[in-house]
Amino acid sequence: MKRNTTYTALLAGAASLMFAATACSSEGGREEAADEGVETPELTIAMITHEVPGDTFWDIIRAGAEDAAAKDNVTLEYSSDPEARGQASLIQNAIDREVDGIAVTLSKPDALEGAIADAQEAGIPVVAFNSGIEEWADMGVQQYFGTDEHLAGTAFGERLNDVGAQKALCVIQEQGHVALETRCASLGEAFEGDSEVLYVDSANMPEVRSSIAAKLQEDTDIEYVVTLGAPIAMTAIDSIDDAGSDATVATFDTNTELVGAIQEGVVEWAVDQQPYLQGYLAVDSLWLYNTNGNVSGGGTEPVLTGPAFIDESNIDEIAAFAEEGTR
Repeated sequence: MKRNTTYTALLAGAASLMFAATACSSEGGREEAADEGVETPELTIAMITHEVPGDTFWDIIRAGAEDAAAKDNVTLEYSSDPEARGQASLIQNAIDREVDGIAVTLSKPDALEGAIADAQEAGIPVVAFNSGIEEWADMGVQQYFGTDEHLAGTAFGERLNDVGAQKALCVIQEQGHVALETRCASLGEAFEGDSEVLYVDSANMPEVRSSIAAKLQEDTDIEYVVTLGAPIAMTAIDSIDDAGSDATVATFDTNTELVGAIQEGVVEWAVDQQPYLQGYLAVDSLWLYNTNGNVSGGGTEPVLTGPAFIDESNIDEIAAFAEEGTR
């Protein structure tokens, strides 16, 4: 059956990729693994992220990483800490275990520079994904997989212009996170109306809900609440109801619940960075480097997984994949 894809890409020249269906977590996982990985040497790869517990975005990242691990005969060791200091300690632990590769998110790159240098000194290849697109190369990281946050924020601001918005509230759930700060800053530069940033803590969702509601009650001119993650978007829907506001939610990133909200018209659109692809490529790239010496992007250019818009025009196709936990 031929599928007619209406996925609205923001980037020209995107490559079309096809992957085998596969497994789940350390050495295995989803039920079907591709035969091509069976004959290769077993490798151990540490994936270290800044995941905040409860954020379903990272479930999609892990789904991609686990599928790649199953295909590649890799033992995947996943760990996370929302604090940069904790992330650095996890990197050091991986060095001590003499893993074959480290995939890491660089939400606060300056705090991880020393630990990454230690990994490189130990001869362990390091790739970055999801955050740190402006910093990875200067840190000597071998490869990068993720979206262009400046482009994403700019496109978001331009779309707000297209719908005639005059005022937007951009909600950042982790102050100092380079990718999130870039999204709101770039949106503000491109948006011809007024934009304001509200900082919240995603580890305390009741407080997120009340903070957004209070801001909407304080400023009734806000027309769009722009969130930077699907759980925050779903909470913002409740905040709008609490405040009796007419504001609309639009967001970055998705999960199954958010996809349903777009289908129902409760959320107007989302910018997708394909987290499944980020997790998959981070693991697969380290396997390729260890087994065949390959380096994506020549080690100098990032491999972009986004951004692209998801809205009413293409949501039904995306929903089929979201039900599988991969979009």
